[in-house]
Formats: sequence, C-alpha cells, structure tokens
Amino acid sequence: MDTPACATLRTRFDGDIAYLQIHRPQANNTINEQLIREFTAALDVCDTRCKIVVIEGLPEVFCFGADFKELEQSSEGGESRQQDPRPMYALWGRLATGPFVSIAHVRGKANAGGIGFVAACDIVLADAAAVFSLSELLFGLMPACVLPFLIRRIGFAKANYMTLMTQPVTVQQAQEWGLVDAYEENSDNLLRKNLLRLRRLNKTGVARYKRYLHAIDGSIDAAEDAAITANREVFADSQNLQRIARYVRTGQFPWEGDS
Repeated sequence: MDTPACATLRTRFDGDIAYLQIHRPQANNTINEQLIREFTAALDVCDTRCKIVVIEGLPEVFCFGADFKELEQSSEGGESRQQDPRPMYALWGRLATGPFVSIAHVRGKANAGGIGFVAACDIVLADAAAVFSLSELLFGLMPACVLPFLIRRIGFAKANYMTLMTQPVTVQQAQEWGLVDAYEENSDNLLRKNLLRLRRLNKTGVARYKRYLHAIDGSIDAAEDAAITANREVFADSQNLQRIARYVRTGQFPWEGDS
C-alpha cells in the first residue's frame, strides 16, 4: 500500500488493518504541524482501504500534547505566528466519524492533546501503566479542542474534573470513567484479542454504522467553532506564551519560582 513518506509517523499495514504510530521520540511524542499533516495524509489512504485503524505511540509515552518548543520558536522575536487548530480538530473528527474502527492503543503517558487522540477513537485499549492527564490550565491554556471529544466519551462532569485538577488519572480510574474500554498488563495481547473479533466485521457495515452514529450525535460538529475560537484565544495570550517559553528554556512550571 502506497503511503507518503513520514518523518513523525510510522505506518504499517496488515491487510485492511492500519497501524499508525506517533514517532517523535526526540520531542516526547508531542504534536506539531508536520505530524498533523502526515497523520491526515495517512487517513486519506485508510478511508478507502482500511477497516480498522490502530493508533499507537511509544512504550513510555503515547502522546504528550502540543510541541511547546515549536510554539516557543514560532513566537521568538516578539512576532507570534499563530497556529491554526482546525486541522487538528478535523483530524480527531475523522478518527471519531471516519469509515473505519479507530483504536487507541495507549502505553505510558497520554497528556493534553494526546487525550484528543484517545477520546476521538471508537475503542481505547491500554496497558496497566498508562496514565491520562490534561495539564493545560497549569499554563493558563485550556483543552478547548479536546473537550468536545472527551465530553462525548466520559461526560461533562468528569471532563471538567480532569481539566481543573490537571493531575494524572490512572488506567483503573480511566476505565471506571469510560475513557478506557479495557486494559491488561500485556496490552499487545489485549489488542490482538480485540482485532481477532473486529476482523469479522466488513468495511461497508462499519462505514454505514459510523455514518449513522455521526448523524445522531452532532456534538463534534456543533462544538467546532467554539473550540477553535477558544483555542486561538489562549494561544494568542502573550502571558501564556511567556509561560510556555519559560518552561521550554528552564523546565520550570509557571508556579515555580525563579532559581
């Protein structure tokens, strides 16, 4: 199967199953514009040829959210080039509504925008060491684009709690809340067991089912404009950008004093 060459994404195909691995080990598996472009191009292939799409990360970190170094570099010299959040939102929307079964296979840490990938998927499988967090408010930001997908999966109250507390949630708690469907010590084995069952489905049936689900649940489309506006507002705030730049340079969180 022909797919574009990728620098941030590793792709593997097994018949009509696609494995898309976020692979930015040098950047803690964070999200940058290139990853969004390459992921979107990979889904273009999956739309027509794949019945199942498995999203994976690295063993220690699934995805850690926005690439703060890229954000800091874009605002150097006092001239901030505001990034467009709409392609990222559209990418998660495709995982939620596309004509395939989307599976998030989470090992290690899923934080901030990483939760967007998780919550957008139809099925979430994890290993016993997986943790889930929304850290945005620590920097004066908010998970604006994540929340429509997260609320759709776990409800308003739990999504609000995760946002306000900013602390990691264990895989056990995540399963109780409905963010994770199943977890095992050996998540590779868990994934294999799920794929054995899902292989029995046919792509036409899956595509029709996903279209129907999207038709009766318009929450993702309804929230898009508000999510994009809120995202742009917090990432245009000069104080927030200063907090991000300080964290990139020193590793200190906003509440920590200067050394």
